[in-house]
Parts: sequence; structure tokens; C-alpha cells
Amino acid sequence: VFQPTECFLSQPEEKQESTVKAKRRKKKKISDVLQKSAPKPGVPADLQNLLAQHFGENRSVIEIEELQLSDSCFLPANDLTHSFSSYLKEICPKWAKLRRSHKEKKSVVMLVLCSSALRCLELIKSMTAFKGDCRVLKLFAKHIKIQEQMNMLEKGIFHIGVGTPGRVKALVEQDALCLNSTKYMILDWNWRDQKLRRMMDIPEIKKETIDLLEKSIIKLCRDGSVKLGLF
Repeated sequence: VFQPTECFLSQPEEKQESTVKAKRRKKKKISDVLQKSAPKPGVPADLQNLLAQHFGENRSVIEIEELQLSDSCFLPANDLTHSFSSYLKEICPKWAKLRRSHKEKKSVVMLVLCSSALRCLELIKSMTAFKGDCRVLKLFAKHIKIQEQMNMLEKGIFHIGVGTPGRVKALVEQDALCLNSTKYMILDWNWRDQKLRRMMDIPEIKKETIDLLEKSIIKLCRDGSVKLGLF
């Protein structure tokens, strides 16, 4: 008696199973490729190409030209031999002087962007040897209300901001974080998460980073006031 319903039930199940398997296969493939490929350190051309691809589809030639970053906008990239502190020391030898002369509220001298709150905390810990006694502000959304960060930026002087692109972008859009004093912007470019994804492999992070670059950072880089580093 139950034969037909069983047949009827098993068909969608089989179909479902096969698509799940296909999805699994696809996912596995991406990690496989990443596992087999030796990590290659990011270079300016990687970000330049990414922006060109992203904007290439729906912008005019003139608009695209305005969003181009020349090699002179970049700091030396991390060749994968550096710790975070040693990298920052290399790209910013005059840090002590910069730190002393920074008196502006609602701003930071250095902005570090990475893919998650946990990674932000990791990087903050690993910059101890570099930062000296300067003040670092956490600019991510996890467990921290945006209003809290706005109040801190308004009241205090901070030298380094470490955060996720979404929250940083929100603070910039609300005029809580002003980028005119920012000299360095570091992207946590080479680090991979458990799924072996870099920050630009995660669609949401990639989109928010590109939005932030387009709306605020690229112009500052082209004017020469901000330098970009790929760690």
C-alpha cells in the first residue's frame, strides 16, 4: 500500500541529495585548489585588477580612470616573511614621530582592515612590538555598538583603528570617523581563514572593502595623503 508514496518521496530526496553532493563537490574543489596552490603574496596589481574587474562592467572610461590606483599609492607589500609588527615597522619607520604629532579627534593615523572581529583581535595582539604606547581602537561590529565607537572617537585621540570594512564604512558615512589624518591603510590581504578564504574571497567583505575604497580611500590615495599596504 505504501509503495507509491515511497516512490514519490524518494524521488525528491534523491534529487536533493545529488544537488547537495554537487554543492559539496564544488565547495571542496575551491579549497582543494587553494590547498594545492602555494600562497603567493599579494601585490598592488592584485588589488588594481580586482577594482578594474569590479568597476569595468558598469562605468564609463572616465569614471574607471578616476578609480585607478597607480603603484605610487602603495607601500611595499608583505612578502610573507613578516610578522605584523615587523611589517608595520618596515612601512612606517617614522611611527613614533607621527604618533606624537597626532592630535585630532574622530580620526586615526593608521587604519587596518580585516575580515572578522576575531582576526582584528589577533592583529591587535600581534602589533604590540610596533605600537608602543599608542591607543588602538576596535572598529568591528561584534559585541560593540556603533554609538560606543562614535563616542570614543569624539572624546579621545586614537592612533590606530583595526576593524572590519562594514563597520568602518558605517562610521565614515556617519562622519564619526574622518579620514583626513589617516596616512596608512593596511588590508589584511594574505591571511586565510579556516576555509582558506582571504578577505577578498568573501563576497560581503570584498564588496564592503571596495565600497569603502571607492567612496573614501581612492581619492585620498590619488591625492597622496593615504598609502595602501597589503599585509
